[in-house]
Amino acid sequence: QVQLVESGGGLVQPGGSLRLSCAASGFTVSRYIMRWFRQAPGKGLEWVSDISSDGFRTYYADSVKGRFTIFRDNAKNMLYLQMNSLKPEETAVYYCTNDQNRGQGTQVIVSS
Repeated sequence: QVQLVESGGGLVQPGGSLRLSCAASGFTVSRYIMRWFRQAPGKGLEWVSDISSDGFRTYYADSVKGRFTIFRDNAKNMLYLQMNSLKPEETAVYYCTNDQNRGQGTQVIVSS
């Protein structure tokens, strides 16, 4: 059974950092492009970042470029998103996906 489980969200002050994790099971992440999306309250799904199956190519939304880093550990079947200098407008539920499946998300709240 394919499953993606995000974790690492929480409450952080503006300017703070969080590292999100995505644990995959039922499939091998090394065979997929993996992505992070987010959905802010009352808004649609927003693409955040991609990483190639080999991990050598990464892509970011302009709004997070230079502050977020996507990376993967294929040996552990894990995907990560390091988020620095967080802004209040980045309060959202963050999801990981392999384009076929999506996790339940992890809530990030950026607030003082």
